[in-house]
Amino acid sequence: MTAAENILESGGQPAMRESMLRLFAEQFLASKLAVLGMILLALCLCLAIFAPWIAPQNPFDIGTLNIMDSKLPPGSVSGDGAMMHWLGTDGQARDVFSAILYGLRISLIVGLVSVSAAFAIGATAGLISAYFGGRTEALLMRIVDIQLSFPAILVALVLLSVLGKGVDKVIYALVAVQWAYFARAARGAAIVERNKEYVQAARCMSLSWQRILWRHIFPNCIPPLMVIATIDLAHAIALEATLSFLGVGVPVTEPSLGMLISNGFEYMMSGTYWIAFFPGIALALVVVAINLVGDHLRDILNPRNEI
Repeated sequence: MTAAENILESGGQPAMRESMLRLFAEQFLASKLAVLGMILLALCLCLAIFAPWIAPQNPFDIGTLNIMDSKLPPGSVSGDGAMMHWLGTDGQARDVFSAILYGLRISLIVGLVSVSAAFAIGATAGLISAYFGGRTEALLMRIVDIQLSFPAILVALVLLSVLGKGVDKVIYALVAVQWAYFARAARGAAIVERNKEYVQAARCMSLSWQRILWRHIFPNCIPPLMVIATIDLAHAIALEATLSFLGVGVPVTEPSLGMLISNGFEYMMSGTYWIAFFPGIALALVVVAINLVGDHLRDILNPRNEI
């Protein structure tokens, strides 16, 4: 093995990465709040995935609804005695618990898909700008600066006013407002890595720039990007709920937690609090769970801390 290959192999640091992963897992499990957040998040994911089998009712199948069961308080039994509505029903006689499970699916799908797409686009833009520098870096970073100069919700509102309602439209809007955060973080991390010996060794071996970026530089940029991904996931779910509450997000036929809160808000003054209250609690639990995990990830992966 040549000297360049030795340096390149040490830059990959497989043994060190394995050791750091073990230490990372130990530090993560040492935080009770982080473990609690992970348990809550796993529970939410399981409820969302198995909603069709867990929910006592398909709340969006009109054929299963009975208008006489409209706005029943929590703990009520349906008019035919066939179902216990633990969290009550809404104005359309839909079981609130079932609606929350189905709404949770939409919220998590929107959040996970939008963050994944923003991660891919932003990381690619950031890595390319850092590796090539010059005009490429200047152009991409000016686009990022322009993007970050506008409030996220304002950009999303403008895009949705043009695109219209729909789960896919909301995902497009969220990707458009999130990718710049990943691009900035990926560029900063890649700039640190591009001048290291293992990258210089890879260049000396005439490896393609694609392989250098994705095989050698990108793995060392993942920690800060993962922190941003967890924080942005909570932000995406909350932003989607805000947009749906304002009436420009997902349609009524595919309601998220935000849409459920919006539907129940009009009944708040009449004392029918549960229609908006319980979806609001579900949304808060999801966001808090993700933030607990993200905050501890940030503490562990902070480069100023010793790992």
